[in-house]
Amino acid sequence: MKTALTIAGSDSSGGAGIQADIKTMTANGVFAMSAITALTAQNTTGVTDILEATPQFLGEELDAIFTDIFPDAVKIGMVSSSGLIAVIADKLRQYGAKHIVVDPVMVATSGAKLLRDDAIAVLEEQLLPLAAVLTPNIPEAEILSGMTITDATGMEAAAKYISEKYGCAVLCKGGHKVNDADDLLWRNGFGKWFHGKRIDNPNTHGTGCTLSSAIASNLAKGYDLDESVERAKEYISGALAAMLDLGHGSGPMNHMFALKGAFTE
Repeated sequence: MKTALTIAGSDSSGGAGIQADIKTMTANGVFAMSAITALTAQNTTGVTDILEATPQFLGEELDAIFTDIFPDAVKIGMVSSSGLIAVIADKLRQYGAKHIVVDPVMVATSGAKLLRDDAIAVLEEQLLPLAAVLTPNIPEAEILSGMTITDATGMEAAAKYISEKYGCAVLCKGGHKVNDADDLLWRNGFGKWFHGKRIDNPNTHGTGCTLSSAIASNLAKGYDLDESVERAKEYISGALAAMLDLGHGSGPMNHMFALKGAFTE
């Protein structure tokens, strides 16, 4: 069985973070492991508190994983401080990690920055160059490129710049009223659009975590990057189309929409 590791924060409500990652990886047929960067007290209406792991403890988590069950792919999500980012980069280099998918969680839905400027600098210098693919949304792509994105041409310009700067592929995700269901994959000097069907579902908690984890799962199984993105988009469309409705805010998706069997009844 292929394996995948998520390095991210915990979401106590189960809709995003490592909980979404583990569900996604399991649903996509790989064995999921996790290294927790932070505990969050949150639900569908917002985050009330965060308890960050120490860099030393995160390093111990990663040592435990890589020295026993080596992951076939790695997904990195919420990492809020420079010390944690530096440890992750060091360990990925030390163990020769492969198929690294970085979801650069930098901006909250409200528009507030989730990373301090010093942490952004370490992210850009140490972690992003290790990635096989980055999966920024529009606000994150604007920060990484220094550009304002208002249309498809802007997405292409930003993705090209980010890809060339960090030497990796970039999946610039539509949304934020710019090409809502269409994502752009830029690599090796060329762009490819992945067109999706907009699903009218207000419950979108954890979509970014889910997409990046699905991509990592498919890379772990041996699919190339184009196929991995295509399959991940199909998966997240199914999870949204299941129209799960839980909580009082922006609720989670049904990650297990395709799971059928005696134990689900």
